[in-house]
Amino acid sequence: MHALNKMSALLMAILQPSCCHPALLQGLVRGHVTLVKCLVAKRPPRPLTRIGLYRSYYLGIKETAEKEADCVVDFRSDTVTKPMPEMRQAMFEAEVGDDVMEEDPTINKLQERVAKMFGKEAALLVPSGTMGNLICVMCHCQGRAEEVILGDESHIILYEQGSIATVGGVHTRQVRNLPDGRLDLKEVESKIRKKDDHHPTTRVICIENTHNNKGGRVVPLSFMKEVRELADKHKLKVHLDGARVMNAARALNVDPKEIGQLVDSISMCLSKGLAAPVGSLVVGSQDFITRARRIRKGLGGGMRQAGVLAACGLVALDKSIPRLHEDHENAYKLASGLKEMGSSIFTADPSITDSNMVRIHVKEGLNLMGIVKSLMAFHEGEKDTIGCKVHIKIFPVGPAVLRAVTHYHISSDDIDKSLQKFKFVSDMIESGKLDVNSFN
Repeated sequence: MHALNKMSALLMAILQPSCCHPALLQGLVRGHVTLVKCLVAKRPPRPLTRIGLYRSYYLGIKETAEKEADCVVDFRSDTVTKPMPEMRQAMFEAEVGDDVMEEDPTINKLQERVAKMFGKEAALLVPSGTMGNLICVMCHCQGRAEEVILGDESHIILYEQGSIATVGGVHTRQVRNLPDGRLDLKEVESKIRKKDDHHPTTRVICIENTHNNKGGRVVPLSFMKEVRELADKHKLKVHLDGARVMNAARALNVDPKEIGQLVDSISMCLSKGLAAPVGSLVVGSQDFITRARRIRKGLGGGMRQAGVLAACGLVALDKSIPRLHEDHENAYKLASGLKEMGSSIFTADPSITDSNMVRIHVKEGLNLMGIVKSLMAFHEGEKDTIGCKVHIKIFPVGPAVLRAVTHYHISSDDIDKSLQKFKFVSDMIESGKLDVNSFN
């Protein structure tokens, strides 16, 4: 332990802020602390991508690269969008009141419109999609030792800290997500608990549409109808994690009511594909929303004059939903362009690009963070070849997979420039002029 303390002091003495980029310094220190803890605990360290090193370095690099870029294309998520001018104006003009007392007219208007849009009795504005899903599950599972069935790659399982268990006290039973985001309903039925004092009680089946971890795949209505029939057979509820449900409705070319009638509750996000800055809507029956309002308060989600946020949601319903097809077309254009490029480094499959996400497969054996940095960086001859300096922001989502998400801030012209950047980087790697495995 004494030796480790000496090593720690030596590292801090060497890595002075003047000698190292602040973001890299922060990441290295975090990584070192984790390594020391692992050595003391005699356990292997986690991959660097899980201890914050790549993210800290990534965020630091982009600050300088963006300033030099002629074109910045941010594929990381549709959550990066900034409010439209119409949203900013609506915030300025919004009529507000105390929403905990149900006196904010702008919030009330948004809730009424969204409930009607899905053919439901009521809706409730909540701060985030994670809270929306948690509230819905807690509303459906009101007793002790109750259980929800959901996919093993669902957003609720992977990206919400297990909050339905840790906060809601609800047991989860996972089934395998199929490649297109559906669930094997035979497996689902086999996981429904029989009445037995030894077991939790199954209460709800959760599905996701579009499916985030499956690359924005759109689950067909036929599957949702089968889930509804199975739930009715066993007297269960159905919850839809519909963070991007409007993307699903657009891709399926159906009225949102057709989706709403197949589920008991929906959590719909305003700040993803719809480009609003904050908020999600929980939708269901009047009794359900009455319970949801009480749970929201207990979770700290009761807001006061939040009509300034709801005003953006109203603009999103009018302005963002009608243009979602543009995001889908841009995603398909990106996937098609990557496939047609014939690159050995990058490829994508337009046949499974259902909405606004593209899974970009990278040649195995290459340093994925090196690929990410090469797409961010500027290279000799790039401006002469492409006509401008292109800075692409993108996140890895697997050992050899990048995910690109299209949104309000990405145009068809941005897709053209991005494809040129992908080709330029690919050609450099294939010719041996760029060694991404040498990136630190």
